[in-house]
Amino acid sequence: MHQVLIALGSNYRQNAHIQWASERLSCLLDDPHMSRKLWTQDIHGTGQWYMNRLVAGDTSLSLDEINKKLKEIETEAHRTKECVTLDLDLMLYDQERFHLRDWPRPYIQRLFPDIKQFISYENND
Repeated sequence: MHQVLIALGSNYRQNAHIQWASERLSCLLDDPHMSRKLWTQDIHGTGQWYMNRLVAGDTSLSLDEINKKLKEIETEAHRTKECVTLDLDLMLYDQERFHLRDWPRPYIQRLFPDIKQFISYENND
């Protein structure tokens, strides 16, 4: 099994899309743990509001397989560049971090304490 950490974000019908994605991920992952939901302003300064959440869990899927599943879920939510119904980013796969520019963002830093006890991650920065 592989431990994963997934960041969720939505800027359209935020609560509905984050809840729907959380339910999908609960079926995809073993022993899933959800952070609280957090409202944040768009990091690009557009004034749009996003809802964010982190989900930690275990999977038998390979790195490529889990990324493919996340993209499929985004597609099912009808995500477009303009309307981010759902953004699912694989942040951690076992001990390998991804989306390195996102780790210091305030929403990740505020939500990570909610789920850090459920993953074994050593920050060697």
